[in-house]
Amino acid sequence: MSSRGCVPHLSQDTMKADTNIRGIYAALEDFIEKSVEKIPVIHDFPLQNGETRLRRFIALQEDALLVTGPRRHPPVPARAANTNTGISIQTALGFSTLESDDYVEAVQRMRPDIVLSMADYEYSKRPGVKRVEKMGDRTLAWFHDLVAGFGDETNELPQVALFAPVLPIEAGQQSVYLNTLQQDLAKRVSGWVLYDAASIDAIPTAMRHLPRFGLTDVRGPHEILDQVSLGLDAFVLSFIGDATDAGIALTFTFPSPERSESRSDLALGIDMWPSTHVSDVSPLVEDCTCYACRNHHRAFIRHLLDAKEMLAWVLLQVHNHHTIDIFFANVRQSIRRGTFERDCEFFDKTFQRDFPVTTGKGPRLRGYHVKSGPAEPRRNPPAFQSLEDAHKRLAEAPLPSSAADGEDLERQGFAEKLT
Repeated sequence: MSSRGCVPHLSQDTMKADTNIRGIYAALEDFIEKSVEKIPVIHDFPLQNGETRLRRFIALQEDALLVTGPRRHPPVPARAANTNTGISIQTALGFSTLESDDYVEAVQRMRPDIVLSMADYEYSKRPGVKRVEKMGDRTLAWFHDLVAGFGDETNELPQVALFAPVLPIEAGQQSVYLNTLQQDLAKRVSGWVLYDAASIDAIPTAMRHLPRFGLTDVRGPHEILDQVSLGLDAFVLSFIGDATDAGIALTFTFPSPERSESRSDLALGIDMWPSTHVSDVSPLVEDCTCYACRNHHRAFIRHLLDAKEMLAWVLLQVHNHHTIDIFFANVRQSIRRGTFERDCEFFDKTFQRDFPVTTGKGPRLRGYHVKSGPAEPRRNPPAFQSLEDAHKRLAEAPLPSSAADGEDLERQGFAEKLT
């Protein structure tokens, strides 16, 4: 999962050198303002030597898969409903409507490896009966627009794979839409994008061999295993960044250590905020080969968190992505060995389903984290104070003595004590 084309906390150089990330999901709403016409920087970004526009704009390496869809995952719920010609999105300057024609034009210019077609699906609402009747018709019309946009291209342009949505409704309620794809557009469907793993059964039998990309609700590794068992092939995972922001180092492994048949309830990660890590010079995880564990210890990362240094979240993000890379590599091996079902049972017995509760404050919240409402308080505390106020407060405070400790200085307003 990326934010404006970058994995949070990681520069593209760091991602290439210190992680094994080889796939990025970049949402179009991250790159537009109130309307698509106001993004000339991306639309007219200079290219050379056969480069594609979005990949060069975000400085993504050539061997990484680039997937583009209209909305982030998970998206901030939009205020307005979708229309017959477009969907509601959250831009950098507020909510707007992304028309189907504008979406097609944008992805034609950006040319990612995979384009996810727009779906008439509102993430925060359960569709009513009348709404369900429209969902298939609108989604089919928008896929027609996408196919038409890429229909007359020459072989000189980089090929783009088109993934069709499977709506999160009953199979019978979208049968006309899916049957039309199978009968009329099967050659243009390169894969499927799902919003609910349970809707995988709605895919026509003759097209179930195509890859299935999940924009589903995945809150941890247990949900990944559940959805892999249902048939999903790829995921957009936001919980990795959430754990990093919370100061949590992931520690789970797959297959899990087979300690006993009973539950052992191991934690999925370690909260790095408690003071117990202040003098701990062990790596985040023993025998971990990631850059953070090979070069730094828990005490250093705890100090960085306490000092609000960006490097803390960089190192945690490197480690957490390494943990997920090993997890998926072992899942693939387990499937090849034919032990996947048994390994999942042991994993469920061994690890808790929820991440530990963080005891610290992460980096400042960004706009795509939350939906703003009227008269809401500030979600981020002020980063700076008025110099006048500080000057008055310090002028009235007595000078600290030579024997003053950190608590004394903090109480008198001279400094903030770091534990």
